[in-house]
Amino acid sequence: MLHTAPTITHLPHGFAPSVAASLLANAVSALDHNPHVARHYLERLAAMFVEDDPQPIRKSVKGGLAAWQLRGVVQHIEQWLGSTVGLDALAEVARLSTGHFCRAFKVTTGETPHAFLIRQRVRRAQTLMLRTDETLSQIAYACGLTDQAHLTRLFRRVVGVTPLVWRRTWQRSHADVQRDHRTGDRSCPT
Repeated sequence: MLHTAPTITHLPHGFAPSVAASLLANAVSALDHNPHVARHYLERLAAMFVEDDPQPIRKSVKGGLAAWQLRGVVQHIEQWLGSTVGLDALAEVARLSTGHFCRAFKVTTGETPHAFLIRQRVRRAQTLMLRTDETLSQIAYACGLTDQAHLTRLFRRVVGVTPLVWRRTWQRSHADVQRDHRTGDRSCPT
């Protein structure tokens, strides 16, 4: 039975888009091989939008990070994404030992700090590919990666295609939308 999803009119206090994206990506990747794990990630994601949920992710999760810790860590990662982001610095932001921080971060987000950092770098690369004409080497450097080959390896692992294929696909689809808009074609592609 299909249920109508409620309209989201505001984001809850403490909502972290990068954590939400991470939970969704983990759910999608787990769908084929472990539907129970995928369901767990989706339930945690849904809890982020429910104000009266008894244990929403934005509040402290047993063994996880407090909301202020997660916000601080995500802000630190976003601020320093173009350079080296060390576990010691992240643990210091959360005021925890490195080992405790790694465990708590995984409990809270469903992935290790390193996996989260890689996903954020790939998302930044996607944004730069859409908004600039910079070369992939320049984008790799701006995302804190050593070179274009490093970006390509990580991008393919996270997205499933190379950055060049992804960029060309998006550019082509954007050009198609622009062309359809100019010609007045409002039909949906089949």
